Amino acid sequence: MSTPETPESESVGTVLVAGAANLAIAVAKLVAGLISGSAAMLSEAAHSLADTVTEVFLYVALRRGAKPADEQHPFGYGKESWVWAFIAAIFMFVAGAGFSIYHGVMTILEGEHTGNYLASYLVLAVAFVAESVSFAKALKQVRGAARRWDTTLGGYLRHTSDTTVKAVFFEDLAALTGLLLAAAGLGLAQVTGSEMWDGVASILIGLLLLVVAVVLGHSNASLLVGQAVPQRMYDRIAADLAGIEVVTSVPTLLTMRLGPGGILVAAKVDFADDVPAVVIETACDEAERRLRETFPEIRYVFLDPTRATADPTGVRSASGG
Repeated sequence: MSTPETPESESVGTVLVAGAANLAIAVAKLVAGLISGSAAMLSEAAHSLADTVTEVFLYVALRRGAKPADEQHPFGYGKESWVWAFIAAIFMFVAGAGFSIYHGVMTILEGEHTGNYLASYLVLAVAFVAESVSFAKALKQVRGAARRWDTTLGGYLRHTSDTTVKAVFFEDLAALTGLLLAAAGLGLAQVTGSEMWDGVASILIGLLLLVVAVVLGHSNASLLVGQAVPQRMYDRIAADLAGIEVVTSVPTLLTMRLGPGGILVAAKVDFADDVPAVVIETACDEAERRLRETFPEIRYVFLDPTRATADPTGVRSASGG
């Protein structure tokens, strides 16, 4: 009987498939670009090369982030995965978007001649098939995760802390769009005889990469700073804590993502005044068990018995919203 594939191993597989596809496509695009002299094809080669290097960073992110906790890092190394994913986004910004936009502008200004169109079209067609295979795997993983979260595909992509699969999904989507832009630019250049369209396609590919890099960079930066769980999950955690029989209120509830699939929960909990200490201890154990059953990704739960008072920090209250 085969062992079910874990989300972590599934992410590694998605990254490896995308990396292998991008490397093969980058070489083919480069050869076609050099033969034809097309700015759009060379931009697409830079795009695929940037994606290949990005997949290397994402693979490192998955491996480094999966290291177990130790004395120096008691909460584990989960956040390191976001560091490498952030570096990947920066590389995409500089290498992919920068080269594509620069080369497109130079093509428009200098009017470089585009030669062999057929070779470019063939490479674009093969690349589209290869990228579609990679995108299909990423899409399958995202849809499966969205079903487990009981949310939409868009909701999962907005809130997931697994930025590696998120990066692969957006990179492959951008790659497919970029291929269509490159084909359109080549076609218009061939029909009109104006190399301007080839340059415009190259610039649009660069802008597309720029948008993806900014989105992924912002997502990883937010997680590195210390992002809370989504409101829907926060409300469920608050309700579970407040629903314990001896709890009268939860004045303060704090959550933080420690890495892909890792969450910390800390709360000030007001227990009934006449409850003995042993009952409070039992209630805390019950609260931790209940939270972990509802959300397996919760790794740490810290509950501080306290009297209900106004919170001077202005942090959201689990009992008062």
